Amino acid sequence: MKLLNAVGLALLFLIGTVSQASQIRAGVARVDITNREAIPLNDPLYAKALVLKDDATTVVLITVDAVSLGEIGHIGNGFLGEVRTQLQKELNIPPTSVLINASHCHGVVRSDLAPLVVQAVKNAYAGLVPVTVGVGSGREDRIMENRRVTLKDGTQADMRRAYALPPDAEIASVGPIDPQIGVLRLDRTDGRTLAVLYNFACHPIEGVPSGGNTADFPGFASKAIEETLGGGVLAFFVQGCAGDINPANYKDVQKPHDAEPLGALLGLSVLKTLRAITPGESQALRVVNETLALPRGTDLEHRSAAIQAEQARLLRSLKGTNINFKSFLQLHVQSKLAPEFPSADAQRYLHEKALGKDDLKKHDADNQANVDAYLQNITIMEQLTRLQTNLDLLKKHQAQNVAAGKSTIDVEVAGVRIGDFVLVTFPGELTVEIGLKIKKAAPRPFTFVAGYTNGYIYYTPTERQRNNTGYAQEDCDCLVAPAWEKLFEDRVEAILKKL
Repeated sequence: MKLLNAVGLALLFLIGTVSQASQIRAGVARVDITNREAIPLNDPLYAKALVLKDDATTVVLITVDAVSLGEIGHIGNGFLGEVRTQLQKELNIPPTSVLINASHCHGVVRSDLAPLVVQAVKNAYAGLVPVTVGVGSGREDRIMENRRVTLKDGTQADMRRAYALPPDAEIASVGPIDPQIGVLRLDRTDGRTLAVLYNFACHPIEGVPSGGNTADFPGFASKAIEETLGGGVLAFFVQGCAGDINPANYKDVQKPHDAEPLGALLGLSVLKTLRAITPGESQALRVVNETLALPRGTDLEHRSAAIQAEQARLLRSLKGTNINFKSFLQLHVQSKLAPEFPSADAQRYLHEKALGKDDLKKHDADNQANVDAYLQNITIMEQLTRLQTNLDLLKKHQAQNVAAGKSTIDVEVAGVRIGDFVLVTFPGELTVEIGLKIKKAAPRPFTFVAGYTNGYIYYTPTERQRNNTGYAQEDCDCLVAPAWEKLFEDRVEAILKKL
């Protein structure tokens, strides 16, 4: 009798387990959000909605071709709340089930974005169909580079169009990249692909030759995927840990900047990955959304003072010279073209030598001393430019932290599981080392990380980067204290266990 009861309980448990793994349905829709009155149009910007639903859970994942959700760019701080409130009212979707990721492209979107996004979600919800789920991992390492460099003195600098890189002779090493592409494939039951979601880490700031409004390389990549697969498929680019990852050759001045070839390469790599994915019946659908209080930086005033002290030291090191830029350029070119005889033909130098004179040699030495001093002044000027730009960021965030009136900032950390595909999200510009570390430690092999999601809190670098005395953008354009990293990683570990 006891054995029969045990068997019965086991059967009930199995039946309960099976009923929980109900069929996932999915729907997709997109809406054009391009502001056509801002700047000339190069290619359209979109908001795309992916709705996933089973008997117990609804997940809404929205991607927008925009720089951020609030704070900077063209989307107001109330956007996320407005969209969530309306979706709860009209579709009874819990706010914590709505995840919105900004690609971080610098396109200009329409001012009426919120109702457009809500309508896209409603259209996707109305088109829910049963789907199978597949997941894979691809690779693309040709289109990006780490923008941080470690100098021989141990400090770090970064690569921006806002200022010059340090001299080549000072650079010791470069930071890592994350070439992994996390790919989720959703197919209709007849085998036709409905949606492709791909997670990748790189700043979409390459631009286009026309200078027009653009979704940058994610827009071109998604277009390549959608046009190749056909059948109304939508491709969703989900930005990863791109805080310190630039497009490759970002500082190139020899040709126009063009994001389309980069997008084509990424799109092809996604398509290659898709061919190796066979969607199956793994139907887990879960979402976890938690609030994490992160400490605000209390050392920003001290860091600002340190920059100002370094600026004062550099200013004192500037040297007066007898030359201006026009004469410097002439002398510098002469010394490079003919190092032994920069000021005259070789015959004049040899003639002087035969007479026992060295007037030209002394003249050259004086000129070279002025050239060297001028070059040193240029290097100091470039360093002052880097410091001033990042000092302004520190002061801005110091003022924000003071105005907040509290020592912490609340952020959302979310996790979603779709079959074997796991995605963790965060509202900051996570640097790449953080994503690499989380993925390496994750209990499930297909775990990926997305920044720029459900809000925006500027850059969130590693503790070491945050304490960098070289003052790169990531460590200055930052609201949080260095201790934020450990708190975030601990919370991610707990969320992954719940998924």
